[in-house]
Amino acid sequence: MPEPKMKETNNSVNEFIESVESEKKKADAYQLVEIFEEVTGYKAKMWGPSIIGFGSYHYKYASGREGDAPLAGFSPRKAKISLYLAYESEKREELLARFGKHTKSKACIYVNKLADIDLDVLKELIQHTIETYQD
Repeated sequence: MPEPKMKETNNSVNEFIESVESEKKKADAYQLVEIFEEVTGYKAKMWGPSIIGFGSYHYKYASGREGDAPLAGFSPRKAKISLYLAYESEKREELLARFGKHTKSKACIYVNKLADIDLDVLKELIQHTIETYQD
């Protein structure tokens, strides 16, 4: 079976953030680290080359494929900041209705900058994610 692409590494979170070109995204990334660490109680760790994750959980699909993933995380990508939080749920949709300017896919929530969103709702989304995956 192939090695999973997303696994926890010992790479430096600060070095990764410092490699982000946009000064605004860099500042947002440091603020996100503070928020995620505060809400999750976990220290930031690099997962793969570009995801900053907090905590971990083990998943197993019906196909038999399994692995580990961060409980919650984000990545300051060139275009947008990707937030890796709980998948689609009624609670997630209720929170996103109050979240601010964003787009989403099944697994990710995308924001341009932290100034576009309600940080208190972000904290609720992170808490919802932790409760979802630690049950």
